[in-house]
Amino acid sequence: MPDPAQTPRILEHLSEVAADYDVLLCDVWGVIHNGRESWPAAYGALQAFKDAGGAVILISNAPRPSAAVHEQLDLLKVPRNCWDAFVTSGDATRVELGRRAPGPAWLIGPERDAPLYAGLGLDTAHDADAAAFISVTGPYDDTTETPEDYRERLTPAAAKGLELICANPDRVVQRGDQLIYCGGALADLYESLGGRVVMAGKPYAPIYDLALKEAEVVRGGQIDRSRVLCIGDGVITDVLGANSQALDCLFIARGIHGDSALGADGRLDGGKTADLLRAETAYARYATAELAW
Repeated sequence: MPDPAQTPRILEHLSEVAADYDVLLCDVWGVIHNGRESWPAAYGALQAFKDAGGAVILISNAPRPSAAVHEQLDLLKVPRNCWDAFVTSGDATRVELGRRAPGPAWLIGPERDAPLYAGLGLDTAHDADAAAFISVTGPYDDTTETPEDYRERLTPAAAKGLELICANPDRVVQRGDQLIYCGGALADLYESLGGRVVMAGKPYAPIYDLALKEAEVVRGGQIDRSRVLCIGDGVITDVLGANSQALDCLFIARGIHGDSALGADGRLDGGKTADLLRAETAYARYATAELAW
């Protein structure tokens, strides 16, 4: 792994290094959109990379199968022709859930995440007493709830030794101008209670295995990992995930980290960016404020 003490090279445009790569594994929420609006410069950069002969694989910690997320991108006016394939944490997590069927599983998360369980043959339970394991996609209501709202409910589950499968390792994402809690924040709470957690999304290997297989299909052959670039705004998911796979990373400093890496002149500060990464023992070869070609 590269030395986390190194300062990333600050880029203004993806085109500065695009010729060095054949494949982009690009995060979605925080890079292409914020849940309320999409950013034409970002998806335009992906389109330009494709037009130059590269492959774009979207790799998201969305806790639903990738096909169930396509409509969300359509509603946010992200063109489908700016990417070649889409892999989600939900895709990787379904493998883990299938191994544990029929459960029963205590399902925690909003109704919109129901496609995660379709066709898996899982029986469901409504609390820890009747469950064989727990599956978490996020809070039931991410507009109002915090992890602390689940402490009392999860404490008996941890004491019972139930395994928690977390379909979304993200702790928070930006929705418009607000940060909302995700499944990873509940998983952190469960671990603090002594519970055991299993995750397949970023930064863990299963989702990268799926994404690289998709890249091989798109490229029609074996992938040279030295020519794969990961792009994302989450230090403990996107950057550490790239590090664990020994893949280069372009860190998007604005996103869930806001303006914390900017200097007084409003430009990205290499030292502040390195400090932000170093706090999590992470390293990104490149950094930019926002994705643009």
